[in-house]
Amino acid sequence: MRKISVTVSLSLDGVMQAPGRPDEDVRGGFTRGGWANGYNDEVMGRRMAEGMSKDGVLLFGRRTYQDFFSVWPNRTDNPFTEVLDRTQKYVASRTLTPALPWQNSILLPGEAAESVAELKRRPGPDLAVLGSGNLVQTLRQAGLVDEYLLLIHPLILGTGTRLFPGGPPADLALTESLTTTTGVIIASYQPT
Repeated sequence: MRKISVTVSLSLDGVMQAPGRPDEDVRGGFTRGGWANGYNDEVMGRRMAEGMSKDGVLLFGRRTYQDFFSVWPNRTDNPFTEVLDRTQKYVASRTLTPALPWQNSILLPGEAAESVAELKRRPGPDLAVLGSGNLVQTLRQAGLVDEYLLLIHPLILGTGTRLFPGGPPADLALTESLTTTTGVIIASYQPT
């Protein structure tokens, strides 16, 4: 059975909304987009490159897939675009049509929890979820997440969409941690 790992940038107060750009996600009047940018360093780059170098498959919710597609295929100044382009991508969405624009993208049919559970049962490489907060909540409630890789940034935003806004409680075990030179804690947790 495949493993599902979730990678998310968070503030200390659990906000995951728009870490990359000011215009990334302004829902709810959120004005702090791009908050994670000043925290990148060599330590984080190495750890993220480790994840990108593993054979795997990406799993996105609709919003994150569309946002990634609007940015990454057009960037040529980094080592990640080529990897993202050639990686198999599955997208959980009830509104997109099967003719997805980004190469190697497949739309998952039906309800996300059921489609992802079926995908997880099939043989193949592990599945990595990047961002995709709504999808992560659905997968968490269905007991499908095997690992959370959290990049916990040393700031409090006070507002914004949180990774864990509620839902069933869960006990997690810390399996790895690393602190960057900018104070970001990269922590890996597994449900117990």
